[in-house]
Amino acid sequence: MYLFVVLGLFILHNVAAIIVPVEQGLLEGEQKWTITGNTLYNSFKGIPYAAPPIGELRFKAPQPALYWEGIRNATEHGNVCPQVDQLNNEFIPGSEDCLFLNVYTPNLKLNNYLLSVIVFIHGGGYMYGSGNDDNYGCDHLVDQNVVVVTMNYRLDVPGFLCLDTKEVPGNAGMKDQVAALKWVQTNIENFGGDPSQVTIMGQSAGAVACTLHALSPMSKGLFKRVIAMSGVPSSEFSVEFESKRRAMVLSKSLGFETSNATALLEFLQNVLVNKLIATNSSVIAIEQYINLMMKVYFVPVVEKDFGQERFLIEPPDVSLKNGRIHDVDILLGYVSAEGLVGLFLFETPPTIDNYERFREALVPRNIIYQSTPKITVELGDLIKDHYSESEPLSLKTMPQFVNYASDMYIYNIIRHARHLSNSVIRNIYLYQFSCMSERNILSQEGNKYGITGVSHSDDLMYVFNGNRYNLPINKNATSYRMIQNTCTLLTNFAKSGNPTPDSSLGVDWPKYTAESETYMDIGEELIINTKPRDSMMYFWKSIYERADLPF
Repeated sequence: MYLFVVLGLFILHNVAAIIVPVEQGLLEGEQKWTITGNTLYNSFKGIPYAAPPIGELRFKAPQPALYWEGIRNATEHGNVCPQVDQLNNEFIPGSEDCLFLNVYTPNLKLNNYLLSVIVFIHGGGYMYGSGNDDNYGCDHLVDQNVVVVTMNYRLDVPGFLCLDTKEVPGNAGMKDQVAALKWVQTNIENFGGDPSQVTIMGQSAGAVACTLHALSPMSKGLFKRVIAMSGVPSSEFSVEFESKRRAMVLSKSLGFETSNATALLEFLQNVLVNKLIATNSSVIAIEQYINLMMKVYFVPVVEKDFGQERFLIEPPDVSLKNGRIHDVDILLGYVSAEGLVGLFLFETPPTIDNYERFREALVPRNIIYQSTPKITVELGDLIKDHYSESEPLSLKTMPQFVNYASDMYIYNIIRHARHLSNSVIRNIYLYQFSCMSERNILSQEGNKYGITGVSHSDDLMYVFNGNRYNLPINKNATSYRMIQNTCTLLTNFAKSGNPTPDSSLGVDWPKYTAESETYMDIGEELIINTKPRDSMMYFWKSIYERADLPF
């Protein structure tokens, strides 16, 4: 009798097993219900999309994924990359063997009908994060009948070290993302996804990455649409400066000083990875002592040509100006109070006092790197006076400082939309996200200063079910309607290139053009407006003109 029970359980297990073939072997996933209970979907986690970038492969472009024998368990996430979570100041050792992705699909080739695919690239300033469901549970998107892919990519020094050599030209983390997108093209049909209907979507540094993929020759043909949430190539946290010098500063801080690139590489490939994470690699004093936006040291770079396949061949603004951008649809936008995300840093003494004393720290990073001290001091005074007038910057003027910090995100995004509208791109949509509810975890920090608005990253609470937050779902709540509206807009765009292809949401979202400057405010209601942050844009245009730089 016992043997019959065991045999029955074995047969039942095999009937229920979800087996999918990929290029490297067989995967066994599992079925789950979304948190809403609306959709039964298939989950496949921890899928290696490239070889482990360890040993001599550290800092280098990813190599093809290794094959495996038998059936690989795909019910647990793979390793996260080594990192320090900046929001929680927590070191997460992870592993350098971290190039894994996750696939969630409500359809395994049901009736041979393939679904649109959203590939999400996480943010975290190129320093922290992963594609795991502690932050990026697929539930709300899968409920809209799309296939969702999330990924890990190398971070910080392992992902973005640049030695200006053929071996380490930079952008290893970006090339990881390219490898993941190529894996999707090869394998996603086996999960019921349409490789010709891929949308890449990212937030913060992930959004910058998406907009860079739209310019990169390596990424051409790997996706059809882009959704960029709170990030573009000119964003403050994504400006490169003296990359090779930065690598030498890093090495010197670790006790090894050399100008020989070969010796430098050999040394850094043998350093314990935890010593390469969250380092102080400032090249100029203002990076180290004052400007918070400059604490992101290792970022995507324009690669020198050593005969290798290059991710970026020229500065993004040059590519846009010369029309060297892929013919893709783009939806981009920002949240209403981006700067709230840094509130805990602004409160830390003597941060705001330093900005008051050294006002040049208020100047955008790309202007600081290109201008003289005399110009940056003049501009710093203008910026300070614009935001706090005669009041000194202090905890008492926190609302004004957060407004400044928010605008530093937002003007670059609106400016990028303007540049896109003057390029070959004709299908552009711009939004402001202003949903407020119990889901706005970071935004609530502004209450003690009387600051209202949506913090950077709180829009993610309406797109993903982050398990770490344990946010309940009440289908009768306003927040649930905002989740539905937001995810419907995003997935409509992924499916058709139009976020409002019919009248079901009760609004028609027009395309953004330089003439109309139309955008949608995504809040409790969906409202169409024009001329986003017009006076703010006028002010920042004047700052660039004073610096004699194009806006």
